[in-house]
Amino acid sequence: MKRIFAKAALLALAFAIPAAASAQEPVEGKWRNPKNTVTVKITPCGKAWCGYVVAATEHAKQGAREGGTENLIGTRILTGLRKTGDNTFKGQAFDPKRNMHAAAIVTVVSPTELSVKGCKFYGLVCREWRWTRAS
Repeated sequence: MKRIFAKAALLALAFAIPAAASAQEPVEGKWRNPKNTVTVKITPCGKAWCGYVVAATEHAKQGAREGGTENLIGTRILTGLRKTGDNTFKGQAFDPKRNMHAAAIVTVVSPTELSVKGCKFYGLVCREWRWTRAS
C-alpha cells in the first residue's frame, strides 16, 4: 500500500512540475516603446528574462547607428531581469541611441502597460518609460 501511495505521489509531482515551469510571467511578450518606434520581445533567457528588439522604424535604426549599434534588430536591450516582487523585475538595460547601460527596474503595471525605469549613478539619475503591449 505504501508503494502505491509513493508511486502516485511521484506521478502527481511529475505532472505538476512541467505545469509550474511553463507558466508564463506577465512581463513576457512583445512591448512597444512610448513613441511606437521600437518593439521589444521579452522572453526567458536562462533563469531570467531578456528583451530583444524585433521591430524598429528607420528613424530608430538611424539613432542606434549614430550611437554605435549597427543592427538594432536583434539587439538585447534588457538583460538578466529577475523577479523581485509582484510583477517587478530588476536587471540591466541598454540604450542603443546613447550607447549606455544602466540598472533597470521593470514593472508590469497592467496586462497592457509596462514601466521600464533605467537608473545611473547608484540610482540618483533615473528615467522611466511606459511601454504598451503589442498585439
